[in-house]
Amino acid sequence: MASSSQHAQPKSDIEIARVADKRPILDIGFERLGIAPEHLVPYGHDKAKISLDYISTLPEKSDSKLILVTAISPTPAGEGKTTTTVGLGDGLNRIGKKALICLREPSLGPCFGLKGGAAGGGYAQVVPMEEINLHFTGDFHAIGAANNLLAAMVDNHIYWGNSAEIDPRRVSWRRVVDMNDRALRSIVSSLGGVANGFPREDGFDITVASEVMAIFCLARDLEDLRTRLGNIVVGYKRDRTPVRAREVNAEGAMTTLLKDALAPNLVQTLENNPALVHGGPFANIAHGCNSVLATRTALKISDYVITEAGFGADLGAEKFFDIKCRKAGLAPDCVVLVATIRALKMHGGVAKSELGEENLAALEEGMANLERHLANIEKFGVPVVVALNRFSADSEAERGLVLERCRALGAEAVESDHWASGGAGAEDMARTVVDTIANSQSRFKPLYGDDVPLWDKVRTVAREVYGADDIIADKKVRTQFKDLQDGGFGDFPVCIAKTQYSFSTDPNLKGAPSGHVVPVREVRVSAGAEFLVVVCGDIMTMPGLPRTPAANSINVDESGNIVGLF
Repeated sequence: MASSSQHAQPKSDIEIARVADKRPILDIGFERLGIAPEHLVPYGHDKAKISLDYISTLPEKSDSKLILVTAISPTPAGEGKTTTTVGLGDGLNRIGKKALICLREPSLGPCFGLKGGAAGGGYAQVVPMEEINLHFTGDFHAIGAANNLLAAMVDNHIYWGNSAEIDPRRVSWRRVVDMNDRALRSIVSSLGGVANGFPREDGFDITVASEVMAIFCLARDLEDLRTRLGNIVVGYKRDRTPVRAREVNAEGAMTTLLKDALAPNLVQTLENNPALVHGGPFANIAHGCNSVLATRTALKISDYVITEAGFGADLGAEKFFDIKCRKAGLAPDCVVLVATIRALKMHGGVAKSELGEENLAALEEGMANLERHLANIEKFGVPVVVALNRFSADSEAERGLVLERCRALGAEAVESDHWASGGAGAEDMARTVVDTIANSQSRFKPLYGDDVPLWDKVRTVAREVYGADDIIADKKVRTQFKDLQDGGFGDFPVCIAKTQYSFSTDPNLKGAPSGHVVPVREVRVSAGAEFLVVVCGDIMTMPGLPRTPAANSINVDESGNIVGLF
């Protein structure tokens, strides 16, 4: 539980969200963003999609400020990145700024698995929390359907003559489901005889790891979406040349399934401030950012846009900078790096059960993780503010140590109490961010250039961000890199899939490990998303449920209310 506040009886997140004083979403759109009701497509009374036709008429706005919220390496103690994003948006609006929050949509996998919901927490949430965490406006269902339509069309194309000459042994396109299901990682499909096609090894990824999700989040408009979908590599011919989705005539039908989903979703915070929640790739196995369309729309209709990138800054922020900003032409003005004393103490070796006790020595050791993330962000040339997300067990000495160390490193640092106090608890953070943007010029640049060879791009991230000595891979993977480099994909950025719990590929190495080696296990080309997925260590693109999944506690009570969601 976070710190105490004027709310004498803290409630669970779902209880707080359920009693929220929500305003009609059409009123939020018109009064706060100037969007006339005819340009909003309501999904009930509290969520709506912004018309793509309306978005296409909006002029560019040169003076809007883009703020990225990221965090230290995550631990079971929690950091509160989404909560901080919402709190900062509410805080900025409280001090008189026109601010708009841009978040990712939660995946059902973590909701029913280990992580729980992803709509913020305490008094810094977006609502309707239950619907956002579950089916919402159906975007993820559309993305899964489009992905699996392509898989069906590939198999069907092979069955009916295979004019594209796809080698059935080299079909690379996988099916997806938005649920943690380890049994589907590796399967054999098309069993049961000739009428069912050609048996082959196959597998599922979780929907948020799909290239269709990545394309959805990087597309600028419907035509860009269609072009990117057509560019997807679905497999290879016997001569190893790639076969694209357009060669099986799939891009038109896929675009049709995604047409409505592509429009950004408008919701509100507990304090009735607007928020766009759209797209949702994971940052440990995908690029971890909300949609380009939502972010660019927000920049056109507000003065301050606050968005988040998944997991720690080594994953989400790096991919936000090197993939999303590169592809969308975005230049962030400030980064907010979220930390908690609890998480820093875990990086210093403290067990979760002992986090309530003051431990300055462990906190001092755990600060290495925060310092590494700060140093990494500085390499991109963007000013940074450290947000210390307060918990009630934090001692004055512990808070003072973190703030002093940040100042010694030349970083602005501020405590924030948004979980318990909402926007009022984030006003100091909001003012610090505004002042930092006004007084510190962002000189954003990606970590590597387009012309750097693919292998060297991965090595650059490993060395500069993860603190590794080098990367390694077996001959087969190195040959793949060479073939992709020679095959016209050499200018793509790299999207590294690895554990979120450590700078290394060993989730048990906390703090800021150095001198390790990053093993590259697999490489996948995402030709439609225009990046290379580099799978490192033991990371899986289809997670499994934990021993005691959150689904065990989720139910509907006798009054029809959802319980146990978060």
